[in-house]
Amino acid sequence: MRMTNKIMQKNSLYNINQTKISEDKYNTQLTSQSKITRPSDDPVVAIRALRLRTNVSTATQYYKKNAPDANQWLDVTAKSLDTMTKVYTNLYTQVETGVNKDYTASDMQVLLSQIESYTNEVYATGNQDYAGRYIFTGYRTDTPLTFQKEQIDKVNLTPNYTITENLKNAQLDSFSYTDYSVFDTKATADLANESDITNATINRIRLTYNNTLPGKLPLIEIKDKDGNPIQSPAASTLPIGGSSVGITVAASAEVAYKELTQAQSTDPVTTRAIYVPTTGELLFTSDIADELATIYTDGGSVSATYDKNQWEVGDLNPQHYFKCTSHDPSGDTTKDITYNADGNVATEIVYDVGYNQTIQVNTNAYEVFDPAVARDLDDLKRVVTEFSDIEKIRYDLKDELKKYVEGTPDYINCKKRLDAADKAYTYIRDAVSKRFGDQITRYQNYLDSTNVAITKNGTRSTRLELIEARLEEQQSTFKELQEENEGIDMTEVAVLLTAAETTYDAALMATSKIMQNSLINYI
Repeated sequence: MRMTNKIMQKNSLYNINQTKISEDKYNTQLTSQSKITRPSDDPVVAIRALRLRTNVSTATQYYKKNAPDANQWLDVTAKSLDTMTKVYTNLYTQVETGVNKDYTASDMQVLLSQIESYTNEVYATGNQDYAGRYIFTGYRTDTPLTFQKEQIDKVNLTPNYTITENLKNAQLDSFSYTDYSVFDTKATADLANESDITNATINRIRLTYNNTLPGKLPLIEIKDKDGNPIQSPAASTLPIGGSSVGITVAASAEVAYKELTQAQSTDPVTTRAIYVPTTGELLFTSDIADELATIYTDGGSVSATYDKNQWEVGDLNPQHYFKCTSHDPSGDTTKDITYNADGNVATEIVYDVGYNQTIQVNTNAYEVFDPAVARDLDDLKRVVTEFSDIEKIRYDLKDELKKYVEGTPDYINCKKRLDAADKAYTYIRDAVSKRFGDQITRYQNYLDSTNVAITKNGTRSTRLELIEARLEEQQSTFKELQEENEGIDMTEVAVLLTAAETTYDAALMATSKIMQNSLINYI
């Protein structure tokens, strides 16, 4: 093969260019701190880099964003639950004090005021939010637990709900009622004596809400342990013992209590069932109470469907507790909205906090904020009010008795009235003590439920800490692998760059010497 100067020039230029390419490659790596600048530089490294970058990005998303967000939600929940523990503990302490029979009506009013304040704090805590999202209302993070002023229209009676409530066994209870209405007017009080004072045990099922739709009876449905209806329910009857007991509506609680007292006094008991819309109580005689207790014992269930369109600020929104239908103000049923259609109000807000790992961050309202807390306050108000009333009557009669001479007709008449008042006072004082005593157990149960919620929330927080620790290790590992795959060894690249520069300089020098000779030197 004949080697010409032209061939030598081309070969020399090609080699010089290749050396220059190597020098540029190492210089680029040194300045960019990366092995490649385009996929074609090293396809294997490029493919691995894409995978590792995805892994690093995902791990960073979990570790820097998702996990901290979940942790903050759990932390806000933990603080709210801690507040609830203190509130229920204080309520427990107050009612424990109220059992003391030495307390006067004014003392009980002070206790009641404190209990009311703590009760209001219960649902105020339930409206706790995190970053504009209510933390105890499940998926409805834009809806507070209780009704706010702007949500209620008392003129148009909205919102208007039909509520289906599965009644708990605890809602079947009883209380002592003393009829001292003989003292309502002076004319009848002048003739009062001990026989006018009657006392009875009133059995009831207490709905979650009072002031339900006036004049409309609830639909009661009773099912056996297998979920089969015992009888076909009807709005005006209570299906008990293979027959239907008619339910009547009472204009007021006082009227209903008196009628039940009369029904209970007969032998045998006159079966009665009375509904009081203003108090949300379904009252009935002891025979019905016994059958309902048996149904619960046998694993059956009782539900009530009723309507309510009168709301106050601070009332619990039924969307968070029950199956309910919100009726459109226009009356267009196609615009009605049904919530919790299957009756299940449990929701889980779940965060992705790791590779194929999720964690629930929310605590449902029903786990901590029992609707019965507000209704318990209503009962306490009733007995304390009765206690204050009868105590005042006694004091007035004692003052009146001092005006009369012993043995005179006026004295004897006043003494009879005072004896009647003393009898009523004894009944009511015992009822107050018992109601406060029963409330101790109720508040303890609420406190126990809160402690369970705290435990669950704490368990989630502990699990999240373990996940975060693992995410930190994974993120660090992926970054190291990414660095090993894409990064350079600066010492090695610097040596290679120096070698390339030396090679380039040597190539230029060698080529310059070769190119000095031409064909004329051989002639």
